Amino acid sequence: MPKVPDQIRTRFKPVICLLIILVTLPWTGRAENSWIRINQLGYQPASIKVAVWVGKRGSEPASTFQVIDCKTFKSVFTGKSGKDFGEFGPFSKVIRLNFSQLKSEGDYFISCGKTVSPVFRVSKDVYTGAADFGLRYMRQQRSGFNPFLKDSCHTTDGYTMYGPMPDTTRIDVSGGWHDATDYLQYATTSANATYHLLAAYRDFPEVFSDKHLANGLVGVNGTADVLDEARWGLDWLLKMHPKEDWLFNQLADDRDHVGFRLPTKDSADYGVGPGKGRPVYFASGVPQGLGKYKNKSAGVASIAGKFASAFALGSSLYTNLNPQFSKLLNQKSRSSYQLGLNKPGVAQTAPNRSPYFYEEDNWSDDMELGSAALFQLTGEKKYFEESLKFSSQEPVTPWMGTDTARHYQWYPFHNFGHYELAKNSDPRNKATMALYYKTGIQKVWEKASKNGFYQGIPFIWCSNNLTTSFAIQCYLYRQMTGDNQFQELEQACFDWLFGCNPWGKSMVYGLPEKGDTPKYPHSSFSLLYQYPLDGGLVDGPVYGSIFKNLKGLTLSGEDKYAEFQSDYVVYHDDAGDYSTNEPTMDGTASLIYLLAAKQHQSGDKKLKKKPVKVYGGIIRGDQTSKKIALVFTGDEHADGGHYIADVLHKEKIKASFFLTGNFYRNQSFQPVIARLKKEGNYLGSHSDKHLLYCDWEKRDSLLVTREQFQADISNSFEELKKLNIDKKQASYFLPPYEWYNDSITDWTKQSGLQLVNYSPGTRSTADYTYPELGARYATSKTIYNSILNHEEDSHDGLNGFILLLHIGVDPRRKDKFYKYLPESINELKKRGYQFVKIDNLLD
Repeated sequence: MPKVPDQIRTRFKPVICLLIILVTLPWTGRAENSWIRINQLGYQPASIKVAVWVGKRGSEPASTFQVIDCKTFKSVFTGKSGKDFGEFGPFSKVIRLNFSQLKSEGDYFISCGKTVSPVFRVSKDVYTGAADFGLRYMRQQRSGFNPFLKDSCHTTDGYTMYGPMPDTTRIDVSGGWHDATDYLQYATTSANATYHLLAAYRDFPEVFSDKHLANGLVGVNGTADVLDEARWGLDWLLKMHPKEDWLFNQLADDRDHVGFRLPTKDSADYGVGPGKGRPVYFASGVPQGLGKYKNKSAGVASIAGKFASAFALGSSLYTNLNPQFSKLLNQKSRSSYQLGLNKPGVAQTAPNRSPYFYEEDNWSDDMELGSAALFQLTGEKKYFEESLKFSSQEPVTPWMGTDTARHYQWYPFHNFGHYELAKNSDPRNKATMALYYKTGIQKVWEKASKNGFYQGIPFIWCSNNLTTSFAIQCYLYRQMTGDNQFQELEQACFDWLFGCNPWGKSMVYGLPEKGDTPKYPHSSFSLLYQYPLDGGLVDGPVYGSIFKNLKGLTLSGEDKYAEFQSDYVVYHDDAGDYSTNEPTMDGTASLIYLLAAKQHQSGDKKLKKKPVKVYGGIIRGDQTSKKIALVFTGDEHADGGHYIADVLHKEKIKASFFLTGNFYRNQSFQPVIARLKKEGNYLGSHSDKHLLYCDWEKRDSLLVTREQFQADISNSFEELKKLNIDKKQASYFLPPYEWYNDSITDWTKQSGLQLVNYSPGTRSTADYTYPELGARYATSKTIYNSILNHEEDSHDGLNGFILLLHIGVDPRRKDKFYKYLPESINELKKRGYQFVKIDNLLD
């Protein structure tokens, strides 16, 4: 057995490993007409693992295959080759090689007869960081300030068309993301991308890091990078919906297509001079097009529903992070949704010089998701009923099971609405939503099951986007039902994107780092300046018939994948092919969600045991343990004090009370304070005078000095000392108004304390509200349902949760949520949760 050099013992040298294998092991000699395709990104130990052997005429596969360990050259798994699926593209034979039984981590290659695969990795953390990697492309696509170029572009956008105001009225709509290589900006793709990023943060927060500032430059700002990127999308969407009855659909048009150039050097002239501003199209609900061609718009609902869903989900996520911003998004979600009700129908993008535009033909899916998101946000039953009605109008996304569709005819490519609606449905409606998903999956499976790649996606423009979306639908169906019968189909779609396809090509620029990924994408960034497009998902393969009939498409070099092309389907790693090799912003955003899901399902407990932090403050404990810290804050009111103490005593649990100096000094509150201490509850500081530390709108703007902050903290502990409590016994500090920034966290540490705050995701903190506060008011039933719904819907339930309530509330609130404590505690105990003090949760 040959000695294996040290350098091939690491996954970073797979090419060397393979060369040594080919040279030293005669039985693995290269076959001329057969190849083995694998997922270059690798496989998780518990996942389904399938490689695909492909051969041209004259080639024959072996009846068995082996998985070889790169470290030892020993076979670690032998399996039987699957059936021959016959022709696919240029191949006469396609065979699936299933090695799912291999669970051990390591670097491997597959040998089948004389054919060997590239080296691949099996590891629990094989997808770690991949979702964050996709955010690189999103930042590069930013309009306004572009952090990749460290310069600004399109700052004079734009002037209005088709609106109720005079045409060419100037309005500020700078920002957002460029759609692809061209610099057009569509609200439809941007809203969908924003929703995917928000959903990725909501569903898989632990997979994302904080390595960039809100403006995209390198730095730490206390917010996950994915949420910073989603905020960039939300801010632009707000500009595109500036008034209750104003909604804009598109910025710029195909007059943009004047050749390759950087966005900061945009020479496109829209009639007001090069780079002097671009038209912004009002969503009028009628056909639009300022040049030779027009779209077939017939309403507003398709775009309004997308705005509503992004705003509603954003409002939910920002409830705790930025209450004022959350309130604004709440209002905008309602108003945009109402515009969709007022004008049902589709709002297509507007062409000008060429016939190509996004020909969206469906809209009820958008309104379903919008109303489902609004119901989750508000608890208002009308939104649930409307969402249920919309769901029945399009049970299955129409492209599924078909051979073709027009460009973006059925968009988004999967309907998130069914999944979101099912979260709050009774068993019957939930089963209906699951059936909708299953029917679509079965339609695709009917096609996919007939070829060895399990590929059932029509090869139209942006086929990779469809593949990504379909994999997400399979994942959502699996999460909704626990039904794993389509898991291999789901994995096959994912594998296709990363190299298990006829070309052996990963479709994501730079991922994996040492893989065969696009080198010559259709992009000004790469073509003119050789800038990397890290994380960008390219359009993907198209039917040969589509490729042959596209206008203005000429390959710029020799086709290195010529032997894998066919009349059936083609892909070119060539800057001249805008149909298969152009990265897209919205497709990349969808892939970020899918990659986050894949990293999350690795079950890596090390990540989740770490406390979750925002601006340095701990907002959640160990997510692998079913423990909850019940936390109460207080300043002016204590009407619930003795009732809460009675409940805690009866249930034999302890809670944590963060009270202000004002509270501790109040003579009428002394009996309840003494009782809480005597019965073993945690007593800590909530400041002395309940100061507002930083601006509601500009969180980084401080309203207190360090000296004022430290003096206030010291005064609060003077009150705690009277109870014989010092900083060692009360080392956790919960800031007043639950509002702080990283400066406050640093000052807290300098005071010998650790800042904590409540866990986001429920309406528990709204227990102080009263009806006169309008939309901010939440009934106790709404709060109770929000807690149980979050427990059911979140991937980690309420594990490690800091659940914040108030010890007393304004007399104007008659519906006291603390009266729901017995019911809430008992229900969560039934679900296996243990209630602990804050120090027991976090120490």
